This record gives sequence, C-alpha cells and structure tokens, in this order.
Amino acid sequence: MTQLRVYLPVRDLQPQFAAYLATPTRARGYPPFRGQHSLIIEVAPALSIHRIVDLALKERPDLEPGILFTERNFGLLELHADNMDDLDKAGQAILKGIGAKPEDQLTPETLFHDIIEDLSDQHAIILNRSRDASILVPGVSLLIYEMQPALFACVAANEAERAAPNAAINDVQMMGATGRIFMSGTTSDMEEARDAITACLQAVKGRAK
Repeated sequence: MTQLRVYLPVRDLQPQFAAYLATPTRARGYPPFRGQHSLIIEVAPALSIHRIVDLALKERPDLEPGILFTERNFGLLELHADNMDDLDKAGQAILKGIGAKPEDQLTPETLFHDIIEDLSDQHAIILNRSRDASILVPGVSLLIYEMQPALFACVAANEAERAAPNAAINDVQMMGATGRIFMSGTTSDMEEARDAITACLQAVKGRAK
C-alpha cells in the first residue's frame, strides 16, 4: 500500500525559491520559473513514487517534473505548470489512484526556530561553505527554522519569501529527516518570514504521525 506523507500545492513560485528549485542539484528534470505553480508529493515506500509519476503524467502529459528522488524510505516528486488547474487535475488522479485524500498527509511539526541578530563573520563564512542559495554576509539577522516532514520546507520557504520579499534565502534543506530554512535580512523581515512560516504550517490539515 502506498502511504501519502506530503501533498503540497505551492502557488505562485516566488523568484528566489523558484531559482533555488531550478538549480541542477534540485531540478534534475525540468527547471521551474517564477510565477509558475508546483505540486510536491512524498510517499512511502520509496519506489511507489514511480506510480505517482505515471498517474500524474498520463492525466496531464504537459506537466513538467522537476524533481524525482528516492531516499531509503520515501520517494518525492515535484511537478510544475503555468496553470494551477492542470496540477489540481493531476493531483486528483494521483489521489484517486492510491486511494487517498489530501488530509491523509502528515501534519507538519515545528521542531525549532530562532533569529540570530548581527551574524558574526566567522559564522557567516562557515555557513557559506554548505549553503545552496544566496550568500550570507556578516551583520545580518539570520532566521533558522526546522520542521518535519522535510518537504514542508518548500511551501514554508515560498510563503516566507512572499511575506518578506527583500530577505535572502540562503538555504532550503527539503530532503531527509527534517526540513530546514535559512534566511537572512533585517530583523523585522526575519520576524515577518518566521510568522509566515508558522502560519503556513499551522494551516496544513493532516494526520498525526
């Protein structure tokens, strides 16, 4: 049986997050662009994600898969399109095919968040060695936010950028045991971003782990 873990429609991809998804380490398929919409799905067991791809693309052949990835236990898929209706139709075909509904996904859980003000230069340097998005500079405020399942970092990062468009996305860790977001800017922007992430996660309807 295929277990639905994450079912995430992401509307109106923001510029930085779309660029992050389009990097070669993320979009091994078709890169998304700002203003497009995305559907991100995670299932278990991992290889059942290929049935998800089959259901989606046979329903809407023009959809573009950006990410198709299998971890040890979970498989994930990112699809994007200009028209949200196409993604909705593909999503309905997926849910019907595996006998699930959106509320069968896991409820996201916030594990930790903090805002570090006046980031030191040594701290910025060591973080820059592993970040995948914009560079960190000393003196900014740094927002760190951790949640599970990891894929919820995607919709959370997009909503954080929407709430604080002048902030910089430094990293979005969307695969693995937990999801992590690193953003930087003014303290007030980081507070806006933090509150947007919290509200976004709290609005998701799902089942307990």
